[in-house]
Amino acid sequence: MRASRLVLLVLLLQNRGRMTAAELAAALEVSERTVYRDTEALSAAGIPIYADRGTGGGYRLVEGYRTRLTGLSAGEAEALPLAGLPEAAAELGLGAEMAAAELKLLAALPEGLRERAERVRSRFHLDAPGWWRSAEEVPHLAAVAAAVWDQHTVEVDYRRWDGTDVRRRLDPLGIVLKGGSWYFLALPHPHGGGPDAARLRPRVFRVSRVRELTVRGESFTRPESFDLAATWAEWARDFEQSRHRLRTRVRLSRRGLELVGALSSPVTAAGAAGLEAGADGWCEAELYVESVAVATTEFASYGPEIEVLEPEELRTALAEHLHAAAAFYAG
Repeated sequence: MRASRLVLLVLLLQNRGRMTAAELAAALEVSERTVYRDTEALSAAGIPIYADRGTGGGYRLVEGYRTRLTGLSAGEAEALPLAGLPEAAAELGLGAEMAAAELKLLAALPEGLRERAERVRSRFHLDAPGWWRSAEEVPHLAAVAAAVWDQHTVEVDYRRWDGTDVRRRLDPLGIVLKGGSWYFLALPHPHGGGPDAARLRPRVFRVSRVRELTVRGESFTRPESFDLAATWAEWARDFEQSRHRLRTRVRLSRRGLELVGALSSPVTAAGAAGLEAGADGWCEAELYVESVAVATTEFASYGPEIEVLEPEELRTALAEHLHAAAAFYAG
């Protein structure tokens, strides 16, 4: 553990130049006293590290010195695909490995390329979650991730979308971060008398709905044909299509046509793609939505820019919804 920390300390100075003991302690997540001991040990071992005293001082390496101790550990190699996603790496329990891998990669680059990489990092930041959304509580994310890495079967107490709790025995195959929410794909074990688990299609579970998780003392064989990205893309497409089963016929104003893309899902908005308002400023469109309840709330946000023609149930529900809202302002 200490040997790895000493290497990281040298790489920090090599990549960032002069750093104070406080800055090194924060980067390495140790105390300043530990930094003092580590720098003394490095100096005694022949690493040309110097301390500049006084205001603006700190530790630095002699000009031109470069270490070649840049080999990646197993954990650092696993964290590489998360480069540029430090928060996601931290939630998966790979934050320290990701930071160390980044330092080693930068140290291995020639001077010119390292400067270009640093420039991109200082000018590009990825913030995955959508606006006005608080982060989900995912206390079992690290455990799910460990089961995926190690191919360990788990048992989970899981709360379904309808509020019911179920217990499942799963073989976790992969993890997906979508719009700030974590999901994992897993093969469920069959319930008594069911088909063999290897014949079942992977299912998608939301990590925030895992109530309890137990790692079983057994490993599973990951299917060679499983492709995480392709399986997720297919599931997401089917999921979106399956949720939009209600066909509606509406009239949209010119402004309404503009609002479709901003206020409705891509599946719903597809029904208005390419349409143009007529001479009277309106056009008809077929829009697919999830349900009468969802469409009532969604179409109400359009205000006077939409008129529901079919189905009658939705037209009635929307009229009642708008009348009830208008009643608050009748005075």
